[in-house]
Amino acid sequence: MIDRHLIEEKLDGEELFKGHFLHVLRDTVRLPDGHSACREYVLHPGAVMIVPLLEDASGGMRLVLERQFRYPVGRVMIEFPAGKLDAQEDSLSCARRELLEETGYSATHWARAGVIHPVIAYSTEHIDVWFARGLSLGQRCLDAGEFLDVFTATPDELLQWCADGTVTDAKTLAGALWLQNVRAGNWSLDWQAVEPAL
Repeated sequence: MIDRHLIEEKLDGEELFKGHFLHVLRDTVRLPDGHSACREYVLHPGAVMIVPLLEDASGGMRLVLERQFRYPVGRVMIEFPAGKLDAQEDSLSCARRELLEETGYSATHWARAGVIHPVIAYSTEHIDVWFARGLSLGQRCLDAGEFLDVFTATPDELLQWCADGTVTDAKTLAGALWLQNVRAGNWSLDWQAVEPAL
């Protein structure tokens, strides 16, 4: 597909803000029709999200989820475990670290499902979506200033919360879509064995 008639070209740029986490830029761009416009956006290092599958002996499945207060929206949100990449950190290492730190679980098998871009209008953020199974519970180690509850739910409970508006977090909604399609056999995962201890 030819996209040339849609592409914007950067003409100039400036830094608006650089904090501990956010880095905000403003670029002047040439539009496809030759006019110019400003684009303000946030540079983001990237992140991971984990869909942890807790299987029982009878073949049933529960999902490991979190409840966390999110200051910008002023409410407690239900989410899959997630976190941003550290400098030079690969995606799987980040997923393993975040799952253990936030929930206390480690996993013996991992599968990268894909990537989502949750806020394409104003951020470069991408989130690698990982599935984890073969879970064993250890000791979690939350970051300083991080407070969250860990709980489990069935896939059907999560889907109901997505349907009724209880879950509105974009990455968790995307994870629920992935999970639904994997369970239905529409989408496949390429599982790899990984030593559970970090």
